[in-house]
Amino acid sequence: MVVAPLTLTCLSLATLFVAALPIVLYRRLRRPLALNARDAIAGIAVFALFAMVIERALNGYVLRQNETTAAWLSNPVAFVIYGALAAGVCEEVGRFIAMRLMWRRTLAAGAAAEAGDGRALGYGIGHGGAEAWIVGALVQIQWIVFAVVENRGQLDTYLDNVPADSLMRIHLILASLSPQMAGIFVLERVAALVFQIGLSVLMWRGVRAGWRAILPLAIIAHALVDVPAALFQARVLPLFAVDGAYALLGLIVAGALVKLFRRPARAA
Repeated sequence: MVVAPLTLTCLSLATLFVAALPIVLYRRLRRPLALNARDAIAGIAVFALFAMVIERALNGYVLRQNETTAAWLSNPVAFVIYGALAAGVCEEVGRFIAMRLMWRRTLAAGAAAEAGDGRALGYGIGHGGAEAWIVGALVQIQWIVFAVVENRGQLDTYLDNVPADSLMRIHLILASLSPQMAGIFVLERVAALVFQIGLSVLMWRGVRAGWRAILPLAIIAHALVDVPAALFQARVLPLFAVDGAYALLGLIVAGALVKLFRRPARAA
């Protein structure tokens, strides 16, 4: 079995695009919107800790180690509800804590009047950029390496310590790779970055205004965004329906963000 050169090329270009997008976006908007590197670093740290450590540990316990919860969550409805809420709670609690600290630092510096949505944008690019790299680009690079080794006929030797059933799944995934998968990968990662920026603006505005309900509201919003993906994992919705929903919602959120950040420039 050989992964076609066209597929490898498309996957490589898609991975480069996803990896470069948050970096280019930050650099392009840093001066016009006065982005702060500290905010982006806070976003990176929150995603790494709350999504990659805390959420993964929770999922590992609930879905595998605890037999009672694992059996309960084998029901598709329960799995969808849990999957959406787990991501929403973990990430939004982290985002809330980070933005409360950002707002307190802003108040201490006496800069509350100048604290616009640019801080949320910087944070969102960091949070979403970390997701694009850790969940997107680095994972995709691994599959590209597997594909190159597979084309050399050396994958079984390269993964000689992997169980036979897991190795078979890797072969099946490599056989399913196509240029269309590269396009789907880009769509999903770009939409995720847009959603993370939108959720960051929502949280920042709530924290800045002192809304007590902002955390549960953000958790619900995040959970709703994750519902289509959870439905796909539960084999309730096909991939094209999920990606279509994310493409439409991503365009709506991106349009709202563009209007929001263009407004000060027009006023000036």
